[in-house]
Amino acid sequence: MKRLFLCFALTMMAWMGYAQDIMGKWVTEAGDAQVEIYEQNGKVNGKIVWLSKGPDTKDVHNSDEKLRSRKLMGVNILSGLSKKKDKWEGGRIYNPKNGKNYKCSIWVEGKELKVRGYIGFLYETQTWKRK
Repeated sequence: MKRLFLCFALTMMAWMGYAQDIMGKWVTEAGDAQVEIYEQNGKVNGKIVWLSKGPDTKDVHNSDEKLRSRKLMGVNILSGLSKKKDKWEGGRIYNPKNGKNYKCSIWVEGKELKVRGYIGFLYETQTWKRK
C-alpha cells in the first residue's frame, strides 16, 4: 500500500510540475511572433525568437528614438517575473506594437499561457500557445 501511495504521489508531483512549466517557446495570440521564456538570475524573462514579418523587423514604435532602429529579434518583451504561488508576477511586458511597457503577470491554464498586462486596475489578457 505504501508503494502504491508513493507511486501515485510521485506521478502527481511530476504531472503538476509539467503543467506549470512556462519555460520554452510560445506563439503569441496573434500568431505573429514566437517568444522564448527562460530563467536568468532567478527571474523569468521572454525574448522574441521569431517574427512573421521577418528577422529584420525594427522596433519602430519604441518611445525611445534611439531604439527605433534596433531589430526586434532577440528583444526581451517579458522581464523580471518571479513565481508567486501559481503565477509569475512583478515583472514587465513590452508591447512592440505601441512601444509601451506594462506591469505583467503570467500563468499556465491547461496547455495555454495566459499573459496579462496592467495599467493601474485595467488589464488585458492574451492566450499564448506552446510551440
